[in-house]
Amino acid sequence: QVQLVESGGGLVQPGGSLRLSCAASGRTVSSYAMAWFRQAPGKEREFVAAISWSSQHITYADSVKGRFTISKDNAKNTVYLQMNSLKPEDTAVYYCAASRGTWGSASYNYDYWGQGTQVTVSS
Repeated sequence: QVQLVESGGGLVQPGGSLRLSCAASGRTVSSYAMAWFRQAPGKEREFVAAISWSSQHITYADSVKGRFTISKDNAKNTVYLQMNSLKPEDTAVYYCAASRGTWGSASYNYDYWGQGTQVTVSS
């Protein structure tokens, strides 16, 4: 089993940047496919980015492609989401998730979830 704790959220102006971190404990992230999802008020949770257990495969939602970067540091047991050129529509609670098997954009593939970190993009 793995426990996930997100950090790095906050208030940022449009066009700004944030880096979210997801620290894992219990098991090493090298054993899991990892992903970020987000949920805005009144909306369903949506996929943001995913990285395979080997880090060889990465995929992004079209809405963040070219602006967000997911990465995994096995030595620090941490997954990151670098978010650049932020827009007001990126405002949401961001969740980190881990999968023991299949990776990708479907939330049902993920077995473990963090509590989330709030990102607010506003002037």
